[in-house]
Amino acid sequence: MTSHVIAVDVGGTAMKGALVTRDGDVEAFEQRPTRRERGPEHVLNRLGDFAADLAAQASVPPPAAGVAVPGLVDEKAGVASRAANLGWRDAPISAMLGERLGIPVALGHDVRAGGLAENVYGAGAYARNFLFLAIGTGIAGAMILEGRPYGGAGGHAGEAGHIPVRPDGEPCSCGRRGCLETYASAASIVRRYGKGRLRTEDVLARADQGDDHAKRVVNEAIEALATGLATCTLLLDPELIVIGGGLAGAGERLLDPLAKGLAARLSFREPPPISRGALGIRASLLGAGILAWSVVE
Repeated sequence: MTSHVIAVDVGGTAMKGALVTRDGDVEAFEQRPTRRERGPEHVLNRLGDFAADLAAQASVPPPAAGVAVPGLVDEKAGVASRAANLGWRDAPISAMLGERLGIPVALGHDVRAGGLAENVYGAGAYARNFLFLAIGTGIAGAMILEGRPYGGAGGHAGEAGHIPVRPDGEPCSCGRRGCLETYASAASIVRRYGKGRLRTEDVLARADQGDDHAKRVVNEAIEALATGLATCTLLLDPELIVIGGGLAGAGERLLDPLAKGLAARLSFREPPPISRGALGIRASLLGAGILAWSVVE
């Protein structure tokens, strides 16, 4: 019988869970609402219940579990240092879940886990050093260095959404002005368009249909992304940039002008190619599975 590990990706709105093989095959995939409005302890309990339910579905007892979470993560200690969307501060996820399940539990940052999965199974499989940028409600990045996600000195690496692209620009939720995600996240595109209850793809469609306000909002988002990626490129020299998250669904409508904008901002070097992520909404979940397998002896 095939052995599986437990993998859970915890988001502010929903948790995704599955049993994952070493080759990245997924069984028993399920989504459950996070219900963060009921408080951080409730979310922890839901995570534990979800993982236990997945373990019960496995034909062979899972040897480990992996969990991917947003925010600031101390991966070595297995602690979610700060996850504002979930209300967690210094939550010892690995220890608490490990005690309940009786197996080792690896904890990772959701975007770094997504970048790791794209490196192992997806669009970055041929690259040793690349940048994974997830564009959704916010924007975050993960640099994969020699096949491993780089977390930085304190686990804070990857806050690409707060690269200042317009120092005197619009206020950001972080308290500063002109941050990348203020202009280019999926949520910000909708907010800046400001007409009715729309989705990001609706604003993109209106831009394509000639709506001048939509075109301006979308073009400013692409310009901001190109500026942010130019900063990342000059600092990190990635051989590839992989775009994930909800906005990646725009495909060439986003990637073609973004590639041109990036090239225009790099005067003395060739830009790295930009690719759409291959794993979609399962990237962080599969990354959690990889982390789980990494602690199996």
